Amino acid sequence: MTDPTIAALTRRIEVLEAEAEIRRIQARYMFLCDTPCPEFAVRDDAERIEKIVELYAADAVWEGVGEHYAGQFGRAEGHSEIRAHFQRFWSRDRHPALLLNAHYLTSEQIQVDGDEASGLWIHMQPWLFADGSGVLRSSRLNNAFRRQPDGWKITRTRTENVFIAPLPDRFASDHPSESVLLRPTDDR
Repeated sequence: MTDPTIAALTRRIEVLEAEAEIRRIQARYMFLCDTPCPEFAVRDDAERIEKIVELYAADAVWEGVGEHYAGQFGRAEGHSEIRAHFQRFWSRDRHPALLLNAHYLTSEQIQVDGDEASGLWIHMQPWLFADGSGVLRSSRLNNAFRRQPDGWKITRTRTENVFIAPLPDRFASDHPSESVLLRPTDDR
């Protein structure tokens, strides 16, 4: 192979690896945002929030945009504001308490340009609350990422409402109070 061919193949592999890492970061973010948290050994929401914040660059922005999400979610800049955003989200004072929230991610489009990248997704998530109420939400995501010395980090999470639909009371009859999916198996 010639040097230009090797260089072209190297660039293609770097883009594929970047896309795979960005896909993993976005999926990890959604996984950590699920309730109950499926990450085994995460003892509480404070630890979960720190794991989420670790996915972000120090100068990152998390924002809700559009007529439904701008006022509801607002804008958080940097680790401390992003941390505070999630602390409010999982506040013990939240009433009614959130029992279940699961993210279903689809329609992925990732564009890599050197050490910068962007991704578009649509996601849907049921929210079930302690009082029996629930909603089904769908949002579009327009997120940005940057390669840093320790790997790819999220530099922007931008979410816009597609729809919010109330679910019938007591919509789901069975849901876990905790996730055991990643708990080590008992070999007995």
